[in-house]
Amino acid sequence: MSEHGAADQWLGLLLAGAAVLAYLAGLPRLWRRGSAWPLSRLVWWVGGWLCVAVALAGPLAQRAHHDFVAHMATHVLVGMAAPLLLVSAAPVTLLLRVLPAARARPVARARSSPLVAVLTHPLTATLLSVGGLWALYRTGLHAATHADPWWRLVVTAHVLAAGYLFTYAVLGGPDPSPHRAPAAWRAGMSIAAIAAHNVLAKLLYAEPPPGVPTDQAQQAGQLMYYGGAPVELALVVLVCRTWPALSVSLGRGRKPPGRA
Repeated sequence: MSEHGAADQWLGLLLAGAAVLAYLAGLPRLWRRGSAWPLSRLVWWVGGWLCVAVALAGPLAQRAHHDFVAHMATHVLVGMAAPLLLVSAAPVTLLLRVLPAARARPVARARSSPLVAVLTHPLTATLLSVGGLWALYRTGLHAATHADPWWRLVVTAHVLAAGYLFTYAVLGGPDPSPHRAPAAWRAGMSIAAIAAHNVLAKLLYAEPPPGVPTDQAQQAGQLMYYGGAPVELALVVLVCRTWPALSVSLGRGRKPPGRA
């Protein structure tokens, strides 16, 4: 492995480790105040960053440099599984509860800003997430990531960030979501994104990206289609669970998602 290749793996591990430690550091502050925090959220957070770490370092990451099937496995981990787990961990809620009021207010203002409103709209998030994958696999961008390890790290960061934005946008929580779109919008865009993702998987099977052997492209396309199905199913189930929140407007008293 090249020096730059090792460097980007260590950087990925460092970021993942720092994120886990930062989350863990906030929990004792809550406990000292007598505030409870679901253990499941800690599990989701650790699990999400573990997915990222496995995709960036270790045998799978090394194999992904020359094996498109292994590369696709890292995509499923970083672009699909990790975002669902990380969003479920409600990191912004934890941050707002841990920070002193004076420091929490700028964070609250930022999440209510017009820029965040645009980025967390289901349409924008879908274009960034699924559109980025189409650009990666239907242009020469994928080949460029093999020539420059740092470029590969940038693409991986985009896939993770865009996947996070998409998951948060269509779920509308559990973190506070002042710009949460109507349930119909979120459900519709989740279905559209799943359809576009699966069409891309079939296209990879039929027309491999430049430089990718046909047999690897076919196996990777199947992995993308079937391996991503459990995450897609979980996302659909969670989106459907937000529909009863509409009953709040009818006076039935259910607590809407996104207010943890």
